[in-house]
Amino acid sequence: MDKWLRNTNVVRIVALVIGIMLWVVVHMEETNISGNTALRERVETINNVSITTKYDETHYFISSMNPANVQVILKGKESALKKVTASNSYQIQLDLTQVGKGDHQVTLSPVGIPSDVDVEIVPRVVHVMIEELQMKEVPVVINVKGTPAAGLKAGQPIVKPGKVYITAQTSKLDQIENVRGEVSVDKAQSAVTKQVRLQAFDKEGKEVTLIINPSVVDVEVPITSPFQTIPLQLKVSGEPPAGYAIAMITQTPDKVTVYGAQDVVDRLEFYQGPQLSLQDVKETKDFALDIPLRNKVTQLDPAKVIVHVEVVPSITKAMENVPITIIGQNENYVTKVTQPAAAALNITVEGAPAIIDQLKVGDIQAILDVSNLPPGKHELKVTLNMPSFVKLGLPQDVKAIVEISEKNVKAANP
Repeated sequence: MDKWLRNTNVVRIVALVIGIMLWVVVHMEETNISGNTALRERVETINNVSITTKYDETHYFISSMNPANVQVILKGKESALKKVTASNSYQIQLDLTQVGKGDHQVTLSPVGIPSDVDVEIVPRVVHVMIEELQMKEVPVVINVKGTPAAGLKAGQPIVKPGKVYITAQTSKLDQIENVRGEVSVDKAQSAVTKQVRLQAFDKEGKEVTLIINPSVVDVEVPITSPFQTIPLQLKVSGEPPAGYAIAMITQTPDKVTVYGAQDVVDRLEFYQGPQLSLQDVKETKDFALDIPLRNKVTQLDPAKVIVHVEVVPSITKAMENVPITIIGQNENYVTKVTQPAAAALNITVEGAPAIIDQLKVGDIQAILDVSNLPPGKHELKVTLNMPSFVKLGLPQDVKAIVEISEKNVKAANP
């Protein structure tokens, strides 16, 4: 025995065996301690846990829920509790799929918690108010902000689509009249095109959160010269030959949009269009005419006008005792028509049957201008003002003789 102990190799082997035995003993003790901890039951309390709702969001809306957060008490083995809290995959669910609109008391349910963990929810029941969602079609309003480049003007926004659908509880829908977007045209030199996000506002101008479909629309804001739309005036000259008359003239369009500097546009009350000659026209006809640019106008819309002229065989009619009206009289003279007698004309007129049949003496003016004439007798041409498309039916030289004399002034007795 003493010989073995004195042997260095034997001592080394014994020391190695003792070391291995000590490591095994220590490791077994740690395993037992760890195993006992994992198997020990524990209680864990989690505060302010949010409630997850489950319901048909396309038809219903939760207007109130009390409480919105709860306390969750978990009981079970420590290893199981650690899995629950570490993964954070559990939910406290409020299942509303089986209830409709109105007031409800609904029990909460835990979701995602293993069966070997006991769950207590405080409180277990919540009070919830559910409203039914409604849909409403409303117009889109685009607010144009800013000022385009000098000399230009922003036109009316073009919105596609012009109306959208909003979805919300009835109490909110009643407050909404339209939805709005905003486009800036500041310093723009050409049309501004962009996609615009829409927002809903109540009647007091406060933004309201609800579902807008679509929530983004396409908007184009034209940038043009200043403009206004005014009547388009045609100038008609000439007339059909004898035996024919104009029954009607119509034009398309009857208005035109003019573009130009602001001061040019502002002073225009109507736009003088092209001149149309009807000389020797014997049949109904359409004329396509270019509208000329005038008076510093830079653009016209449209640039053409279609004129429809209806020509028919004419008839004549005698108009008797058309009174002569004198204009331009000097207050110091007496002016009198001496011929024709009674200061009235007998003339023959010609025109379309529909016009001539309704023509009366009062529709015709016979004007005699004596402006700046000295005393004496004068033979003057009578100017006839007649309705449109009515002319003299026969070659007639319509004249009158006037006599101008000084007024007799009686001298006062001394």
